[in-house]
Amino acid sequence: MKQKFNVTGMTCSACSAHVEKAVRQVEGVDSVSVNLLGNSMLVEYGGKTGPEQIIQAVTDAGYGASLPGPAGKAAPAARPADAMEEELAGMKRRFLTSLVFLAPLFYIAMGHMMGWPLPALFHQPSNALVVAFLQFLLTLPILYINRKYYTVGFKTLWHRAPNMDSLIALGSSAAVLYGVAALFLIAWHLGRAAYGAGDAAAELAQVEHWAMDLYFESAGMILTLITLGKWLETRSKGKTSQAITRLMDLAPKTAMVLRDGEEVEVPVEDVAAGDLIVVRPGGRIPVDGVVTEGASSVDESALTGESLPVEKAPGDKVAAASINKSGSFTFRATRVGEDTTLAQMIRLVDEAASSKAPIAKLADKVAGVFVPVVIAIAVVTAAVWLIATGGDVTQALTAGVAVLVISCPCALGLATPVAIMVGTGKGAENGILIKS
Repeated sequence: MKQKFNVTGMTCSACSAHVEKAVRQVEGVDSVSVNLLGNSMLVEYGGKTGPEQIIQAVTDAGYGASLPGPAGKAAPAARPADAMEEELAGMKRRFLTSLVFLAPLFYIAMGHMMGWPLPALFHQPSNALVVAFLQFLLTLPILYINRKYYTVGFKTLWHRAPNMDSLIALGSSAAVLYGVAALFLIAWHLGRAAYGAGDAAAELAQVEHWAMDLYFESAGMILTLITLGKWLETRSKGKTSQAITRLMDLAPKTAMVLRDGEEVEVPVEDVAAGDLIVVRPGGRIPVDGVVTEGASSVDESALTGESLPVEKAPGDKVAAASINKSGSFTFRATRVGEDTTLAQMIRLVDEAASSKAPIAKLADKVAGVFVPVVIAIAVVTAAVWLIATGGDVTQALTAGVAVLVISCPCALGLATPVAIMVGTGKGAENGILIKS
């Protein structure tokens, strides 16, 4: 049995590698191929298991899975482009809103280093707490807007399958928590200076030190830039799935069916095998069938690549998505929904895009262990810096966070499937179907 599943919650190649590993461990599964671009999974399995067990394995791994719409509906009902456009709009909104808060945050935090004009109150040690707290308040909306990284990142970490979001969540959380600790220390030293609990000059020197050690803008910048990257990445994914959308658009949305001698226009999903369908000149044929009455010439170039119209008479077969050129005719539906030639073509293109080339399998293996290794390297880096600097937490944290946030394995797992999907998509546009 070969079955396709929709998978939700995947954000990078480490996710797809973990989903693949989880499903492969289900007894009876022969092969599994997860398509990160299409958010889908193709599974071959025997009698020992069923869709319920496979869906459960994906759910236990921390992701969502479901079967596609029921057979008998027109091709795949949900167009990939619609979901992609919705996702793109959300990401663009998140990026632009984050940018609104990041701009003043960056100006306040880094302006003095750039020589930009800042109000005098920002330079006074006694106002350090106000400035630090303002940075914290400007960071909070960015954290909330991009909370998805934390919910997904810590969830996958809990399931011992960290992904790219885990790196972002750990890196930005470390920066924010360090900033919050610095806030308390600024308040502590300011209080000591105000009440004469220590040497005022020494206490104010500590205030200046911690005021320079805030990393709120780093957390805000990480989240905003990653969201920009994800937005651009999703746009490229959207372009690769356009070929399948174009194939779907070939099929008409309605059909003129004969019911009790009357012509009734119905959605193509409601056409059943055995229905009599009338096709007028210039109309597209909605499903596969056999001509029962009338004659015409039909343009089948969308399916066969043949540029000349083919003559059709009673007894001849017609296929969905071909165009009626001249006369009108009636035909009896024989194959509908998922069984039509066009639906099978769409499935072939989709399966070709879902199947993995050997190089993609290698990239997935690396991605599967990449994130845990990066987290280990970050911890070792921080520890080495801590020892080398004689206990300087700032240096150690900066080095550890830097390792976490630059080591995002997205490109690793996306480069090959994007290339394959663009190739199969271009082929489909030009009438070339790549089966494997």
